[in-house]
Amino acid sequence: MDNVSNIPGWYAGQSIFVTGATGFMGKILVEKLLRCCPDISTIYILIRNKKGRDAMDRLDDFLNCPVFDKIRDQSNGEKLLNKLQCVSGDVTYPNLNISEQDLGLLKENVTVVFHMAANVRFDQPLKNAVLLNTGGTLNVLDLVCTFKKLKVFLHVSTSYCHCDETKLEEKLYPSPHNPRHILELVKWMDADLLRILTPKLLKNSPNTYAYTKCLTEQLVSEYAVKFPISICRPSIVTAAWKEPLPGWVDNLNGPTGILIGAGKGVIRTMHCNPDFIADIVPVDISVNALIMIAWKTAIQPKVNEADVYNITVNQKYALNWGEALAMGRKHFYQYPFSVCLWYPGGNIKTTYAAHAVSAFFLHTVPAYIVDFFMYLTNNKPFLVRTQQRIHNGLNVLQYYTTRPWYFHNEKLEKLHEDLSDKDQAIFYVDKGQIMNDEYMVSYILGARKYCVHEEPETIPYARKVLKRLYYLDVLKNIILCCLVIYTFYILFSSVLGKNKSLPSSNITIDRTLKSFVRNEP
Repeated sequence: MDNVSNIPGWYAGQSIFVTGATGFMGKILVEKLLRCCPDISTIYILIRNKKGRDAMDRLDDFLNCPVFDKIRDQSNGEKLLNKLQCVSGDVTYPNLNISEQDLGLLKENVTVVFHMAANVRFDQPLKNAVLLNTGGTLNVLDLVCTFKKLKVFLHVSTSYCHCDETKLEEKLYPSPHNPRHILELVKWMDADLLRILTPKLLKNSPNTYAYTKCLTEQLVSEYAVKFPISICRPSIVTAAWKEPLPGWVDNLNGPTGILIGAGKGVIRTMHCNPDFIADIVPVDISVNALIMIAWKTAIQPKVNEADVYNITVNQKYALNWGEALAMGRKHFYQYPFSVCLWYPGGNIKTTYAAHAVSAFFLHTVPAYIVDFFMYLTNNKPFLVRTQQRIHNGLNVLQYYTTRPWYFHNEKLEKLHEDLSDKDQAIFYVDKGQIMNDEYMVSYILGARKYCVHEEPETIPYARKVLKRLYYLDVLKNIILCCLVIYTFYILFSSVLGKNKSLPSSNITIDRTLKSFVRNEP
């Protein structure tokens, strides 16, 4: 039985519907299903029209992504990619605004649904977040109720959706408000009034993303009486570990943004507790878990309750933030960026006051100086605006880096342990071998190539740039030290000069008083 592959065999002949396929995790999910479950019948991917480009144009961009290179290189690669079928639609509309023809195909054929569509921005207004994350999910659920062959509905949530829980177990928790009532509220309430009400609604939720994900979990669970449902809660999803490309990442969210910002010398301080666990999970590990969970939910006896899995780091092998940042710093100097604002440096601060002071002198002041010189040279100022965005991003991130998080994931571990050896190899998870120097190097190289668009051939030149910036940074520190010493010297000399003049001044005052008493001129 150890050589039997149960999961790909079960996916053979299945028709899968994926929302959010064009996102970071969505691309990896589609690629993994095509490559490791090649007998799948069809994968329908929902793509909305965006920025004047229709769904078919965006499908071409989707297929040109480097993550599909491994499939293209296979002899049957074209056949596998032809299993993808674009469905033009938008989750914010009833029936997802899908054409009657495509609706007919979905209703008659779809057996598995991966619902991943969401707006992952933490700073979005409450109305936008609710309408897309919660309202969009409601539209998907209502449509899925019409699918005649549905075997499983998998909803992707987040492990940070119940931030008032000190230990998040793999179970459902009640949402703070009725999700349908909140949906109705945001539809009719004035935007200004809703903005005032938002802090009261959010309460312990740090942002609108976490709040709407919490609401959505309860909404999804209500449909468990109609079809099998699993709710998956990935933690902070980072660059790929092994597949399809080591180090692949296509966004600046979370740790990737910190890595690039610090590497370019723009971020030099952040508020973080170095002793707390860095709960980060590579995207390929997260996708493997989704595929396993969907399979398990479909084959087990149906219950009228949603199953819940936390896709989080194994506490036994996790690094803390201090260790993870130190590892990244060690390797970054070997693989720097070709374009940097200044020499990478700085460190984390355990108190917000220390971080705020450092941010003022290391972020704000230099930004105004640089923009001033940009203005003098008739160039467009940019750094103050950039630093403001970085400041907002750090304020969001520090909520997660200054609190301890304890996520139970025993169900996911047990699920993987029960697989055959062959399935364990195909749908691998973390067993303590991921967060090491090799992964960090691939992460840095991936961020260079896919986010900053710097090829490995630029590394020698980047090292020369880093060396020049190092000497400039040393020169800057020497000049600053000289200025500080000179300032103290001037102040000390001024105080010393006043002290020397005190005796003569006292004599003059004494003579004046005596003359006044004697009525002398």
